[in-house]
Amino acid sequence: MLYVHPEPLGAPPRTAYGDRGMSLEQSVSIRVNGEHRRVPRGTSVAEMVDLLGLDFRRVAVERNFAVIPRSTLGQVRVEDGDDFEIVHFVGGG
Repeated sequence: MLYVHPEPLGAPPRTAYGDRGMSLEQSVSIRVNGEHRRVPRGTSVAEMVDLLGLDFRRVAVERNFAVIPRSTLGQVRVEDGDDFEIVHFVGGG
């Protein structure tokens, strides 16, 4: 499962890209595993997963309570207000 460290108290909200001066008009507000984030408008789900440092081939992504087929992660665009749950699979034995 993906674990994301919480922000320190009083820290400004993070974006998947980091804070690079992205304006509100250029970005959308989403939740990923319960954390608020901003990503650039037009970002695909596969790009968002990559920005989080994960391999889209090793995750399961649920958007607004519906699982997104892995084969379509590159075509599905992140929309303002989306709520994502991402599970990252790790190998081992």
